Amino acid sequence: MNITVYGDSILKGIRLEEGTYKIDRQWEKQLAAEHGLVIRNSARFGNTLAKAMELIRRDSEKTAEKDGVAVLELGGNDCDYDWAAISADPDRRIDCRTPPALFVRLYREALGLIRRGGRRPVALNLIPIHSGRYLRFICRNGLSRENILHWLGDVDAISRWQEKYSRMIEKIAAEEGVELIDVRGAFLRDSHSAEELLCSDGIHPSRLGQKLIFDTLSSAFV
Repeated sequence: MNITVYGDSILKGIRLEEGTYKIDRQWEKQLAAEHGLVIRNSARFGNTLAKAMELIRRDSEKTAEKDGVAVLELGGNDCDYDWAAISADPDRRIDCRTPPALFVRLYREALGLIRRGGRRPVALNLIPIHSGRYLRFICRNGLSRENILHWLGDVDAISRWQEKYSRMIEKIAAEEGVELIDVRGAFLRDSHSAEELLCSDGIHPSRLGQKLIFDTLSSAFV
């Protein structure tokens, strides 16, 4: 089976260790070896659905891509904000990178393109994030925690907003009859704490979190 991954840093295999981002593609190699898969990983650090659409459109026009699977692992960067702008002017209205209505429209468009190109789309929801850790990470180089909290209302607004995007993905997948791999549920059900499953930035999976993602993907592609 041929699988193309359209994703962000989560499936690119990035984690934060001792202040440095490192790429670990072991999940990809192991998944391919154990299930006889050919994986083309087009995940990119900082990728959004809007950025990925160009590649999805181009790939969906290729006959060579027919009869494969296209995995969509996007949304985590789409719901993120320009924190520097918020820190500088916490009373200003600022939209996230891909507002909800646009995200839903693009996601449905992506599913349509993939299907018309002869491939089967598979959706991933979003792994949970740790708001407190992420806020500390955001402010590490001098952004105003006070101003950002003023804009947010409370720190957990970060994770609630990110969860909204995960729920949107789940809703679209259900309405479109698309297989959903529930990586979010796997994290929430796991016996380890969020602190153990996530890196110090609060958004990238730790080694343990990466293994949990692999186990969840592996079960889906049996």
